[in-house]
Amino acid sequence: MIFDRTNLFSNAQAITASAASTNAIDLGPIASGVVRDIGPGTDIPLLVQVVEAFDSAADDETLTVALQLDSTDTFTPDKSITLGTISNADLKKVGTRIPFRVVPDGVNLQFARLYYTVAGSGAFTAGKITAGIVAAVQTNNR
Repeated sequence: MIFDRTNLFSNAQAITASAASTNAIDLGPIASGVVRDIGPGTDIPLLVQVVEAFDSAADDETLTVALQLDSTDTFTPDKSITLGTISNADLKKVGTRIPFRVVPDGVNLQFARLYYTVAGSGAFTAGKITAGIVAAVQTNNR
């Protein structure tokens, strides 16, 4: 996988509670009256991967990842698209990926970021995610 710093949402970002990605991507201004949706057409690879094993006290936590979109960089947000949920067992494995590999339809606003939602009876004490738009997603699971 090849990451480009300008298309990186999270770079080994520690996730111990629900939080937004450390970076947002500016998809460029939208001209008045123009309708844009970058999702349709040729697939745009999006990689969300565990790079440090997660740990928690309760072992029932999950991590849901959503793509948030906004017309400004303040992120109210205007739109949120759920990409997938990772179980606690899979979060303990370095290399686990969110089961969603492309930018979805409906990405039609100027700014994009990811939002990580932690659910369960406890909190994570360790765990990191790297996520971004990539040149391609490696498929041999190594």
